[in-house]
Amino acid sequence: MLNELKAYKVRPASNDLPYKFETGTQNHEGIAGLLGALEYFEWIGKEFAGPQGDSLKDIYSGRRLTFKQALTLTRAYEFELSRALIEAISSVPGTQIYGIMDMKRLEERVSTVSFTLIGKEPRKIAEELAAAGIYVWDGNYYALAVTERLGLEDKGGMVRVGAVHYNTLDEVARFGEALKKIAN
Repeated sequence: MLNELKAYKVRPASNDLPYKFETGTQNHEGIAGLLGALEYFEWIGKEFAGPQGDSLKDIYSGRRLTFKQALTLTRAYEFELSRALIEAISSVPGTQIYGIMDMKRLEERVSTVSFTLIGKEPRKIAEELAAAGIYVWDGNYYALAVTERLGLEDKGGMVRVGAVHYNTLDEVARFGEALKKIAN
């Protein structure tokens, strides 16, 4: 059936499968990047799995085990980062966090938090945090309908801060301290 499908392609591309569905030169950078990402997560799994990853050995083996261990560790650590971010922001009087804040529901969110601070424009908060060496985003992040519905679009949107597995809890604490200074 695939052979019968017309492929919209550049003329020099092959008419044979699977190449007839390539629109041009392969994305060599993407292929190399994917390999790099897989090697990185394999390193995390091998380097940091320890006893926490042992429970997966009954289900998985080989590289699949290593990747599952890496992603399990990453997810668990990002729960800690989410908790720390939510606590840091909510400890600052006048902040409003948008999204799930219930610590029992962290598996339903990522470690990115959007918030506002009464009396401060999101852009100004972002600039002051940048001056402290902390980089965040402000605005609507192309989620215009969300900021409109929340009544925030005409107020500059929100501030969004995200932490991932290579961030530290100390960095989150430093962010919290900088946010407290901005609020005062």
